[in-house]
Amino acid sequence: MKFQIATFLITLAFISCSKKEQPGNLHITGNIKGLKKGTLYIQKMKDTLLVAIDTIQVDGNAEFTSDLTIESPEMYYLFLDRGVTNSLDNNLPFFAEAGNIRIDTSLEFFLSDATITGSKNHEKYEEYRKVVARFNDRNLALTESKFYAFKYNNTKKMDSLEAAQDIITKKRYLYTTNFALNNRDFEIAPFITLSEIPDISLKYLDTIQKTMSPKVAQSLYGKKLMKFYNERKLAGK
Repeated sequence: MKFQIATFLITLAFISCSKKEQPGNLHITGNIKGLKKGTLYIQKMKDTLLVAIDTIQVDGNAEFTSDLTIESPEMYYLFLDRGVTNSLDNNLPFFAEAGNIRIDTSLEFFLSDATITGSKNHEKYEEYRKVVARFNDRNLALTESKFYAFKYNNTKKMDSLEAAQDIITKKRYLYTTNFALNNRDFEIAPFITLSEIPDISLKYLDTIQKTMSPKVAQSLYGKKLMKFYNERKLAGK
């Protein structure tokens, strides 16, 4: 009897330890070329602050790995602590989702060299960013032209440039709206709606939240979008 109890307790302890040692549903691997020593943080947004959910020490080997549990696809950030500055250039955003994600980049060009694979939502995010970058570049060029028009008191030129910027803004909003509608099966849709066009017409916001697939509607950003829409609707804005 004592032997049976002891065997049962050992088995129970083994099962308990096995559960604790099981990796999560998100496996992140990567390499930062040129990094010899430093600290990496996997971060996510909590309320309005970025909080670390994993810390990785790099010492001689630029390969890194992280096993996490993620409940819903979410924007994460790989932060490189260089021990010198907290520049935004040290924070690499990636749209995390359950499965295997690979991040390869370099110490010298941490953001621009980044290649992220394994996440369908991140693929969509990159697709969106490439198009929006063109709108942003054009807007930046017009802003520079406006500065010189203001400097030389060229009111007519300034009015023309502002009108051009308004057109670009409308095009960017229209593209973002269509992107969200065309990607209703991905969690990136409510994310970019909330982060890029939160002040869009309530009519379009209603269309976006209604066309989300059931899976996306029950996701982290899907629920946030519906909550945001209901708040705006209640406020009549």
